[in-house]
Amino acid sequence: MIIDPTQIKTSVFHSYMLSAVAPRPIAFASTIDEEGNPNLSPFSFYNAFGSKPPILIFSPARRVRDNTTKHSLENVLKTKEVVIGAVSHKIVQQTSLSSCEYPAGVNEFIKAGFTPVKAQRVKPFLIKESPVNFECKVRHVIETGDQGGAANLIICEILLMHIDDAVLDENQKIDPHKIDLVARMGFDYYCRASGSAVFTVPKPNHKLGIGFDGLPEHIRKSDVLTGNDLAQLANEEQIPYAEEIKAFNNSENLSKFNQALSSDQKNAMLARHLAARELLHAGKIKEAWMILLG
Repeated sequence: MIIDPTQIKTSVFHSYMLSAVAPRPIAFASTIDEEGNPNLSPFSFYNAFGSKPPILIFSPARRVRDNTTKHSLENVLKTKEVVIGAVSHKIVQQTSLSSCEYPAGVNEFIKAGFTPVKAQRVKPFLIKESPVNFECKVRHVIETGDQGGAANLIICEILLMHIDDAVLDENQKIDPHKIDLVARMGFDYYCRASGSAVFTVPKPNHKLGIGFDGLPEHIRKSDVLTGNDLAQLANEEQIPYAEEIKAFNNSENLSKFNQALSSDQKNAMLARHLAARELLHAGKIKEAWMILLG
């Protein structure tokens, strides 16, 4: 399928785009109007974009159906302040409720059952139930258009960050399982960033992997190993030395395996690739190399 956004209804393209650009973190935006009336609304056009200065950006886009703007945008244009809160699984239903389009002046804290807490450096309220709150000043608002669906990029500088101690681990770091964040996907779909959904991928920050082009051809063109499998091998800085490979494959644990392969040369390569795949999935990358090169 190929879609030209100029050739279909904005609402239809919007649904495809939001289903593909996912999951998206959710910003709880707490603002006030010029009379001091609180407003609270969630936005999934949101992310972090720098740390010195620390910058968050969220976008209350113009409504697709009628091209109107949202109270959150109107408030920040006037007050230049906002509190951004994180959304955890235990408040996701309340968060959804707060997205109802109540008339101006209606307090979503009350409607959705949230607790406003006085901030230290800005006038909008913290959200007590959010595991993390950011007090922010609004540096810029960039309008990308004047039609329904156009973004309004609210560029916020973090002045103060509040973290609920309950989501910290023993090293005073945020534990992904304790903070239990949720994110938006397309339509009414959400996802939960905790439990078995969380996994690690080591970053090659301080080393240069050999790359796919450094893999031996019989490994690179494997019918068993996937792109993810090959990437783990290619992320290593060097291929194991011949002495290491020989010692590993002559070990007591591998002797029977290698003896069996010597009697079945036709399937030896397949067996090695299958065994290496299991090792890679267990995080034993060096051992996988040894098996493949044995």
